[in-house]
Amino acid sequence: MKTVPNIEEFAASNNPVVRKFSDYLDAHGMRKTTERYAILNRIMDINGHFTIEELQQMIDGDGFRVSRSTVYNTIELLIEAKMLRRHVFEGMQAQYERITLPHTHLVCTTCGKLKEVRDTNFAAFMNARRFNAFNTDHYSLYVYGTCSTCARKLKRARQASNDDSAKKRK
Repeated sequence: MKTVPNIEEFAASNNPVVRKFSDYLDAHGMRKTTERYAILNRIMDINGHFTIEELQQMIDGDGFRVSRSTVYNTIELLIEAKMLRRHVFEGMQAQYERITLPHTHLVCTTCGKLKEVRDTNFAAFMNARRFNAFNTDHYSLYVYGTCSTCARKLKRARQASNDDSAKKRK
């Protein structure tokens, strides 16, 4: 069970993520609440993507009660503060991740598995690219296909089907 930090200590920390959120709240005249910092604290421990439901379960597991609307509202604040990014992958519920270095998402259309890859050639291409009357903030690339695990399963299923067909013909 993760303990929720003392709000005053957490808000005053020198952690750059906490500082950025505190500065954002100050700049927009918003209150620094225990709930907001508890949500941020939990998100800081997550590596990769998460859903609102998964985040809610983690916070509840910490023994800290936060309403679903507070979680949603805090997520929106973190998106506005450019600390989180929302992804809506084809056929899946919205997922969130902390903003990190640019990367490509590989999405398996069979099992829904996500994999992140950094492609320095693609990043160099995007960083060098200029568009008329448009300043690029960030980019996001989703590549849909079949992961190696699902490809093996599909191959085995096809082989089994072919073997069954061959037996029936005999």
